[in-house]
Amino acid sequence: MALKDPYNRTVTNLRISLTSRCNLRCIYCHAEGEVNPREQMSATDIAELMQVGVKFGIKSVKFTGGEPLLRRDLVDIVRSVPPGVESSMTTNGTLLAEKAAALKEAGLARVNVSLDTLRPERYAAITGKDCLADVLAGIDAAVEVGLTPVKLNMVLLEGINEDELDDFMAFVRSKRDLILQVIELMEFNECKFHGDVDSVEQELNERATRVVTRRMHHRKKYCLDGAEVEVVRPLHNTEFCKFCNRLRLTSDGKLKPCLLRSDNLVDIQGKHGRELEDAFKEAVSRRKPFFA
Repeated sequence: MALKDPYNRTVTNLRISLTSRCNLRCIYCHAEGEVNPREQMSATDIAELMQVGVKFGIKSVKFTGGEPLLRRDLVDIVRSVPPGVESSMTTNGTLLAEKAAALKEAGLARVNVSLDTLRPERYAAITGKDCLADVLAGIDAAVEVGLTPVKLNMVLLEGINEDELDDFMAFVRSKRDLILQVIELMEFNECKFHGDVDSVEQELNERATRVVTRRMHHRKKYCLDGAEVEVVRPLHNTEFCKFCNRLRLTSDGKLKPCLLRSDNLVDIQGKHGRELEDAFKEAVSRRKPFFA
C-alpha cells in the first residue's frame, strides 16, 4: 500500500543515514540535515524499517552518512534490503576500492561519489585530506564491478571549483558509465561558497546536443558529446519539492520528512511492529513542501 502525504505526493524512496561519522571534513558539509545525532541505528532495526517501508510502497533505498563505508556491518545492511527494492549509496569514495566487489555481491545497485575537484591540492583544501587518488581508484573499482552508473556529485563552490566544469566533462567522457551531477550548495552552517548555478545551467543548455527532463524533481539532464550532466537545484525550487518522493532516516533513528526542516521529526528508536508502522505513517503525514 503506497502512502501519500497531505499534498498528494507518493513516497517511494527511503534515504537512510547510516552514521554521522566521516573520515573527511568538507568545508560545506550539511550532514544530511542532522542536528546533534545520538547513538546510531542498529543493522537489525534498519532492516526492520526497510521491511515496513516496503509494506507502504518504498521502491528504492539510498544509504548515506556521514560516510557509510565506515560502518563495519555495511555489507550486512545492504544484504538485508528486501527483494525487489533497488539500493544505492552515496559515499566520498575514499574507502570504496576495497569494498566495491563485496557491496555489489551483497546486492547494491550503484553508487554516487562525492567529488568536487579533480585537482589534488584543491581536494585537500576542500576535504581536509590529501586522498584524491583513493577516490579515483574507488570510482574505477565501482565501474569495474558494475555499481553503475556511477554518479559524480560535484557541489558548485564559488571561487573554488567553478572553472572545472570542462575538466569534469572530459573525465566523464574518458570512462564508461559515469554521469556528472552539478549540485547547488545547501546553505547550512553559514557556508560562504554558494556558486552561480544559473550561469552553469544556461551554459549547459546552450552547449547540449540533447536535453532530457527526468521524472524525479523534473531535473534536467544535458547531453554534451558523450558526457551526461545533471543539475540538482534544491533551493528555492518548487519543482524539487513538488515532485519529492523521499522520506529520510537520520543516523540516530528519526524519520525526517524534509531535508530542510528539523522541527517535525518522528523518533523511531525502540519502536517495532505496529508502533513502527504507525511512526512511519505519521512521518509521511508530516511531509510539507518547503518551497511551495
